[in-house]
Amino acid sequence: MAPPKLHMLFCLFGCLPLVHPFNWQDIEPVTYIQPSAWIQTIQLLLPTASFGHTKIPKGSGPYSVGCTDLMSGYTNQSTFLRLYYPSQDKDGPDALWIPNKEYFEGLSKVLGSPSFMGKVFNSLYSAMTVPAKWNSPLRTGEKYPLIIFSHGLGAFRTVYSAIGIDLASNGFIVGAVEHRDESASATYYFQDQSAAESRNKSWLYFKSAKAESETLRKEQVQHRGKECSQALSLLLDLDKGKPVKNVLDLQFDLQQLKGSLDRNKIAIMGHSFGGATVIQALSKDQRFRCGIALDPWMFPVGEEVYSKIPQPLFFINSERFQSTGDIVKMKKFFQPHRERKMIAIRGSVHHNFADFTFLTGKIIGQILSLKGDIDSNVAMDLINKASLAFLQKYLGLHKNFDQWNSLMDGDNENLIPQVIFDTVTLSPTLQSQTGTVKGNLD
Repeated sequence: MAPPKLHMLFCLFGCLPLVHPFNWQDIEPVTYIQPSAWIQTIQLLLPTASFGHTKIPKGSGPYSVGCTDLMSGYTNQSTFLRLYYPSQDKDGPDALWIPNKEYFEGLSKVLGSPSFMGKVFNSLYSAMTVPAKWNSPLRTGEKYPLIIFSHGLGAFRTVYSAIGIDLASNGFIVGAVEHRDESASATYYFQDQSAAESRNKSWLYFKSAKAESETLRKEQVQHRGKECSQALSLLLDLDKGKPVKNVLDLQFDLQQLKGSLDRNKIAIMGHSFGGATVIQALSKDQRFRCGIALDPWMFPVGEEVYSKIPQPLFFINSERFQSTGDIVKMKKFFQPHRERKMIAIRGSVHHNFADFTFLTGKIIGQILSLKGDIDSNVAMDLINKASLAFLQKYLGLHKNFDQWNSLMDGDNENLIPQVIFDTVTLSPTLQSQTGTVKGNLD
């Protein structure tokens, strides 16, 4: 694994946290940080880039984890996924974390940084891997529940590997969608078969929104919901044994997926803009039995969906991202005879849900709001265990994840329970209710 020099990269991540207090309803985080301040931060941190050694954690479950990419079809209407799955083999090369230099260029463009920074990032991190075996054979002989995962604004399919790998290690197949609505920092497709055969990629980059933000982002969340349903249909076709060509031409036999899915146990999960996408997809596609919205960006969520989600829905929030208005919006989904849960993680920030939180030391991580007061591993463990408990309960799984049922109700010293959201008026950072964070720290 490459030395963790992501001190310079992290502030680019698309689901950016609140660097300074502002009205989240009015300003999207990607455009909030001033490029000049960002460049000064880069210059300050470059000398410290080689210090420390952190990494994305391995899965906590009993299964070995494999990883591959799947692109079905041509043009920007095709489906693009990163798959995490239980694998047969423990040996083999680990998967690349960010596999193309254009993603680094896209990240640099998100905040308007100089173009050369994309090359710098690529040279530093292009060889970095995650703890999942690339193109490892699927562990067959079992039907697995399926989760579709939606990334945040300015992100892409590979940067939630800590969540995807942990779920796969506990017996799930996870399809992490790369969205083609210009909300990813970068993505690519092939115009036709000839372009695919010659590896002539067409790149699509992030689209910034200013005055048109509300219209654009609400259009995008609807597009994203459709992409999640399209990804689900693709994987269900593979489960049926329908021939599907992976235009990426990777050494992973898609026929392994035939008969691999428990078709009655399907969920959707996402972070930030992906959390809003979870809500949108649940309102349109009843094949998703339940959903988990990780610190969702509520701005693009339309009022028309409040009464259109019969499926169970779980909000897992950070402490320092959601405003009072956002919590009020979430509470509108708490309607009679609807299963709803909401917790927040004490001392956490928006980036505690993404891989970047693991790839810097505590001091630098807190300066760039990539880490909160809580240890990143403790926070991710709570996210994953609470999610597993919710998935067991509402997908009807026969596992031992119910040992963590109390986490869904916030019964842990590092969690803020739903009762607080029900009974108090919250400040933007929940500071008056959170107390002191406990647990292991760096």
